[in-house]
Amino acid sequence: MNKKLMRNNMLAVLNKMGKTEHEQLSCKISERVISSQEFKNADTIGITISRFPEVNTTTIIEAAWAQKKTVVVPKCIPTTRNMDFRSIKSFNELEIVYVELLEPIITKTKLVAKENIDLQIVPGVVYTTSGYRIGFGGGYYDRYIKNFEGITVSLAFECQITNRIPLENHDIPVTRIFTENKRIFCPKVENS
Repeated sequence: MNKKLMRNNMLAVLNKMGKTEHEQLSCKISERVISSQEFKNADTIGITISRFPEVNTTTIIEAAWAQKKTVVVPKCIPTTRNMDFRSIKSFNELEIVYVELLEPIITKTKLVAKENIDLQIVPGVVYTTSGYRIGFGGGYYDRYIKNFEGITVSLAFECQITNRIPLENHDIPVTRIFTENKRIFCPKVENS
């Protein structure tokens, strides 16, 4: 099965999830992240502003602010398929732009260099326990985390974990995945 078909199949499954179940499972995942050493030890956290059917990231962002952590969110650059991360102190510093994503307003936010981000939360649709993922199709995160030296984690519902996905040379695995039931430590494997 190819990536596009796997992505579409999983999105269909996720879109059928009821609102209550989605909220409950997102809450369990958020609690697991917030109580983790990865989160506690991070001063600066890179994270997306989620939208249904992704795991809701609002609770994690609010917990980071409450703990005086710096929250940085991506600003996509469609012409180059790259991203910059900018610090936000409020959801009011966001605007709807590229593919209906909430992104930081440049005039209200400050650019934060990749090397200053301690914990990068990487979105996706389908995951393996080795940390490989099928994202939303733009390749933005594989490009961004290629030389990232901090910790990379993903948030996933258990149903998003599969045994195998097609791999390409540019695919970069995350180091951990948080689900509603567990934290998966992803072994370092060679992409073949």
